[in-house]
Amino acid sequence: MQKPFPPVYYSDYLKLDQLLSAQWPKSDEYNMHAHDEMLFIIVHQAYELWFKQILHELHSVAECFEKKSVDEKNIGVAVARLQRVTEIQKLLIDQLRILETMTPLDFLDFRDILMPASGFQSVQFRLIENLLGLKPAQRKMYNQFAYHTRLSKEHQELIRKSEEAVSLFDLVEKWLERTPFLEFKHFNFWNSYKAAVDKMLDNDRKVIQTHSGLSDNEKNEQIKQLEKTRENFEAVFDASKHEQLVKEGFRRLSHRATQAALLICLYRDQPILHLPFKFLTALIDIDELFTTWRYRHTLMVHRMIGTKIGTGGSSGHDYLRITTEQHKVFTDLFNLSTFLIPRSALPKLPDDIEKNLGFYYGQK
Repeated sequence: MQKPFPPVYYSDYLKLDQLLSAQWPKSDEYNMHAHDEMLFIIVHQAYELWFKQILHELHSVAECFEKKSVDEKNIGVAVARLQRVTEIQKLLIDQLRILETMTPLDFLDFRDILMPASGFQSVQFRLIENLLGLKPAQRKMYNQFAYHTRLSKEHQELIRKSEEAVSLFDLVEKWLERTPFLEFKHFNFWNSYKAAVDKMLDNDRKVIQTHSGLSDNEKNEQIKQLEKTRENFEAVFDASKHEQLVKEGFRRLSHRATQAALLICLYRDQPILHLPFKFLTALIDIDELFTTWRYRHTLMVHRMIGTKIGTGGSSGHDYLRITTEQHKVFTDLFNLSTFLIPRSALPKLPDDIEKNLGFYYGQK
């Protein structure tokens, strides 16, 4: 049977004539041919292609969560697409190894010609950060100026719009707040969980106090740290304490969203919570891999230019080092590990709740 579509030629489909003619070393324009500039261009063009794919995947995930009710199958779709993003991120990290085959002297052959162009001007990467949920206030200032000031007017407008749009962080927070398993008519989970936490911490205190290998000073210091842990737990149970931490910048997720995320992590083995757990894990993975990429990029820049300023005029290595930790988005999800307790200590859920969590929720 003849197919209803006309034949497609490989080169035409991939637009290879345009793609492979898009490498124009600036050093050749000035009759100063620098062999490694071709590598520099191709690696960065490859980055931009992968950034485009990451944006494609993140936008599709955001669309899944824009609805008031997220279909269970869409959670699976979102997990698969976020996991694709993480595989791309691993490739982005590995690409730095290719770029590092260029030595500092090789880079100096054409570096000055590039100024003031810089990877800092990658609009797509800024769009990724904003789509994930990086807040403008989180960003390290770029030589005392906002990060978008080094972009063209067209790109500045694009970036500003992305800052104002609903982020994936916002959508995930709203989704978590709608979790239906936070309150049960005949079972107060949070009271039971608090009792389990208090029992665990009281036991830890006894272990410290009776430890024969610790001096009195060491015991006192460890008990102080234990009490700080107890204070951290208090915000899980007390919404007002949590909101105070949000105001002070130590938390970002709402109290209800935090409780929902914690419940998902504690009871991840329950069938209906397994995919949500994988989804939250994928968000953590993305944040971790971008942090890893920033750190590896920082090391490469330090190795390549030492303490010189970047081509875009930033403080180079120092600027990148600070953004490594400062530009994380899902820190609250990382911090959930603070509130995990052993499976053996988890409150036993009533049979009817176990049934609801086994894909029977909402059924008679």
